Amino acid sequence: MADRAFKLAQNIKLLVLDVDGVLTDGGLYYTNEGMVMKRFNVQDGLGIKLAQTAGLEIGVITGLDQPPVEKRISELGIKHYYAGNHRKVPYLIEMCDKIGIKPSEAAFIGDDWIDLGVMKYAGLAMSVSNAMPEVLEIADWVSTKRGGHGAVREAISYILKARGLFEDAMKRWVD
Repeated sequence: MADRAFKLAQNIKLLVLDVDGVLTDGGLYYTNEGMVMKRFNVQDGLGIKLAQTAGLEIGVITGLDQPPVEKRISELGIKHYYAGNHRKVPYLIEMCDKIGIKPSEAAFIGDDWIDLGVMKYAGLAMSVSNAMPEVLEIADWVSTKRGGHGAVREAISYILKARGLFEDAMKRWVD
């Protein structure tokens, strides 16, 4: 399984993320005023910036449409953002068309039942370690980290290493 995932990762040009349970820890935090707050991992954010530097496109498709997510996506410079969408395959297709790639050159990382269809459609199905059993079952690659705790960064590192881009991308940040 690991060899197959690594081989698939060598062709990935677009990584598409779910938000709740992947880019966040999955919790919904409410203020006394009823506003939703989200917890994002700064290491995932730096991983996204590193991926962008290396030429890996990043996209987001999420079932919920919430201002804290839109703010974080904007801060990270993610151009491909689709919020409030429970049917995710059409948006993956749209992203691929915009970028000029095939769906087989896209990876999707998810954690819950809503992600199953798009994971099956993408070229590389990725999952966080604390995903639902049905998601873990179809994933080509599973992080060692939980969603919202560095799993996105781990997925990005995996893809960049498979594509031979990791070392050069790191040099741009470190040197």
